[in-house]
Amino acid sequence: MTQVITPAIKEFIEDVVDQFPHDKKIREMFKKTFVNTYETTIRSQTDGSTFVITGGDIPAMWLRDSAAQVRPYLLLADQDETIAKMIKGVIQKQFFFIQHDPYANAFNESANGKRFHDDQTKMTDWIWERKYEIDSLCYPIQLAYLYWKSTGDTSHFDETFSKAVKKILQVWTIEQNHEQSDYHFVRDHCPPQDTLSHDGFGGAPVGYTGMTWSGFRPSDDACQYGYLIPANMFAVVSLQQLIEIAEAVLQDITIAKGSKKLKEEIENGINTYGTIEHPDYGEIYVYETDGLGNYVLMDDANVPSLLSLPYLGYCALDDPIYLNTRRFILSEENPYYFEGKIAKGIGSPHTPDHYIWHIALAIQGLTSINEQEIQEMMELFKQTDAETNFMHEGFHVDDPTQFTRPWFSWANSMFSEFVLSRIGWYVPGSPLSKYRRGG
Repeated sequence: MTQVITPAIKEFIEDVVDQFPHDKKIREMFKKTFVNTYETTIRSQTDGSTFVITGGDIPAMWLRDSAAQVRPYLLLADQDETIAKMIKGVIQKQFFFIQHDPYANAFNESANGKRFHDDQTKMTDWIWERKYEIDSLCYPIQLAYLYWKSTGDTSHFDETFSKAVKKILQVWTIEQNHEQSDYHFVRDHCPPQDTLSHDGFGGAPVGYTGMTWSGFRPSDDACQYGYLIPANMFAVVSLQQLIEIAEAVLQDITIAKGSKKLKEEIENGINTYGTIEHPDYGEIYVYETDGLGNYVLMDDANVPSLLSLPYLGYCALDDPIYLNTRRFILSEENPYYFEGKIAKGIGSPHTPDHYIWHIALAIQGLTSINEQEIQEMMELFKQTDAETNFMHEGFHVDDPTQFTRPWFSWANSMFSEFVLSRIGWYVPGSPLSKYRRGG
């Protein structure tokens, strides 16, 4: 179902590429990547909602990916009614799904019973996959908040939204004490990272920290330890957005108070358990911890990541602990940082060794305060698209023609955001919009 490109989108693209008159490659890449999500993944529903598939090989809608896929179109939402309706429809669909099951990460277009695998967990006909990830609940809040800031429209903050938000707060509160949770997930005949150990209730035991537990990372890989730091940081930002929504729009004291309490407890947990003193880099954030003294030092290409913290709005671009952490994760001490003949950057245990992700390159460029580094990212994009003018999931650092997925909508949207940042264009209300940096 191909969507017709609106006149506003065409005009927007021309306005952007005109800013790069001497860079034919960037012009060609932006023209293809910016419309990729709109042309290939949008499925308008009869009830006015919008279903967004994650990729050509996957018919399901991920809560995380769908929000990230449509995010750049927020720049058009105040001037293009079709775009505004489409994004509002995505929000409507996301909060319907969350109300249905806040533990699920991916859903079907209808209650057709399709699923990725016959997993041992509480499945329904709506659910494609039920891997519990904190960020699956953060992204829809972020999109709903940014849509409000971009358009001034508050009609999406309806009863479904309120009921779903209360479920989010309930789940995050329950998962502060994971032993009280009945969530479990077992997948048979799969790699270890695709299932939860201990009868599906999770791997290593955790102590109480105030943070909220996650079964899986934004890569859909199982957490090594239960408290995923960048996801908890994303939750802090989302809770602050909920406080503003509850006070300014919903006038809902229950949601406002619940959000404030959770935000304070999670943030205190991050401050207490989320950093270590590294002998070479100083105080840095860990990627995961169990609250019992164990932690893992790494970063993953998928967002939320430690690299993405200023993009998410958790800290400033020049925050000292963030900069220390950034130096660590952009070094070979991060087990998923790879350097090769053509490229260098952050990959993921989700993809093969020595494969780095275009999403991570976009985040690296968006969060850098070094102009030379930003320009290096621009050149890397041009050199690693395998002459397709599209972004991929992961690609080999020595040979970009070896890549996973012929096209990856989320990566194309992230590249679009990076290009837009070079001319000082940001999604209204987004954390980086206050910097207004142009190239």
